[in-house]
Amino acid sequence: MMDNTLQHHWDTVYKTKNPDQVSWTQEMPKTSLDFIHSFGITKTAKIIDIGGGDSNLVDYLLNEGFENITVLDISSQALEKAKKRLGSQADKINWIVSDITEFKPTTTFDIWHDRATFHFLTTAEQVAKYLERARNAVSGFLTIGTFSNNGPEKCSGLPITQYSEENLTTALQNGFQKIRCITEDHITPFATTQNFLFCSFKRQQN
Repeated sequence: MMDNTLQHHWDTVYKTKNPDQVSWTQEMPKTSLDFIHSFGITKTAKIIDIGGGDSNLVDYLLNEGFENITVLDISSQALEKAKKRLGSQADKINWIVSDITEFKPTTTFDIWHDRATFHFLTTAEQVAKYLERARNAVSGFLTIGTFSNNGPEKCSGLPITQYSEENLTTALQNGFQKIRCITEDHITPFATTQNFLFCSFKRQQN
């Protein structure tokens, strides 16, 4: 069952704040696109954006000709914002309102993309549920962007878990083999800096 308190929190954020008022906004999600391109997939590949909210990633993927895109977020308000921005293009996207730890995938995905959702999971149980979903749903590649050890300790008023390359690799070792990791500074719309760790993984069958 979805955590209604958490859902309410994120619905309120997206209802009351514009993109230039939240720290995670990117005009162009270059690092995410670079990782997705690095997997050498076709335009028919199945891509899911975990915690996609009203991120611009889906716009760029559509413009590049990708045909099979799913965006999942706990906040229906976030997805409604994205749909409104995309207009008729929104009909090409599969939209899912769900807490990622409660997601019940009915298909597999060639790419699982997550920028800034995984680090909101602060208990071992939440992480285990997330990874169980990922192992069931990913047939190809997974890329995760989290706050690094040099990143913030909170986001949107909520506690987060910071990750080093070693810690993130260890967390995903049951089912995923690391390909590469990078760190980068994200400059927020209000000119503060957040250090992110991005890693890509290939699904390994146990």
